Amino acid sequence: MTTEVLTIRGIDTHVARYGNEQLPAVVLLHGFTGSIATWQKTIEALMTDYYVIAVDLIGHGKTEAPETMNRYKMEEQIKDLYEVLQKLEIEKTVVIGYSMGGRVALGFTAMYPEKVTSLVLESSSPGLRTSEQQLARRTADAKLADRIEQQGIIEFVDFWQEIPLFQSQKKLSASQQQAVRNERLNQRPIGLANSLRGIGTGSQPSYWQSLEQLSLPVLLLTGSEDVKFESIAQEIMKSLPNAQHETIKDAGHAIHVEKPQQFVTMIKSYLKKM
Repeated sequence: MTTEVLTIRGIDTHVARYGNEQLPAVVLLHGFTGSIATWQKTIEALMTDYYVIAVDLIGHGKTEAPETMNRYKMEEQIKDLYEVLQKLEIEKTVVIGYSMGGRVALGFTAMYPEKVTSLVLESSSPGLRTSEQQLARRTADAKLADRIEQQGIIEFVDFWQEIPLFQSQKKLSASQQQAVRNERLNQRPIGLANSLRGIGTGSQPSYWQSLEQLSLPVLLLTGSEDVKFESIAQEIMKSLPNAQHETIKDAGHAIHVEKPQQFVTMIKSYLKKM
């Protein structure tokens, strides 16, 4: 394993690399409040067959958390990811993204399809379809961002871990739940607040119109208990020309945390067919 801080377009960016550089590359992008640490079991399972690169997205983990919200916008994060791949001399890669990281992965693939061999979206969406939906979401995210800055990280994490999206994680062992909580507690208020403002679902471009242009293979993974994202995946399937949707039983939003074995098995069997 190599962990390093790369200066990417003026931002200190934490990147970890695992396995043999000669193997096919796989990039892992975490969700909101996450970091490289969330992928530990996924990395262990993939690194024998793939060259795995995990990135702490801007404002998260050990990557810098600048104070200017504009630096967190989707187009900026796409350029950052492109620059990471350039620095690591990676021509083409599989991109696996979870939730927010899935939105970045999709945005990157829409912008640079020639860089992506296949795309895996875990519990993710192409954004919101209408400007009304976007405005409502931006307003809600702005309130939440202000709350994080005013009340601090502990108050926010106490609130965040109780939202309906994460109820299925109550079935995890106490130590697993604590690991997820610790990862969230290690974040910085400015990073999370600006992430919500800059790349929240209401702030990013809608990629619904871009789906039909994506001819590369796409795997959509959702948990059977995550009804909202099951439904989003079914909608996405109507527009993607070369996609497969798999549901993992008894899992919620964070499948790679709740059902790591099934998650990796599904990805490996999918990628073997490529």
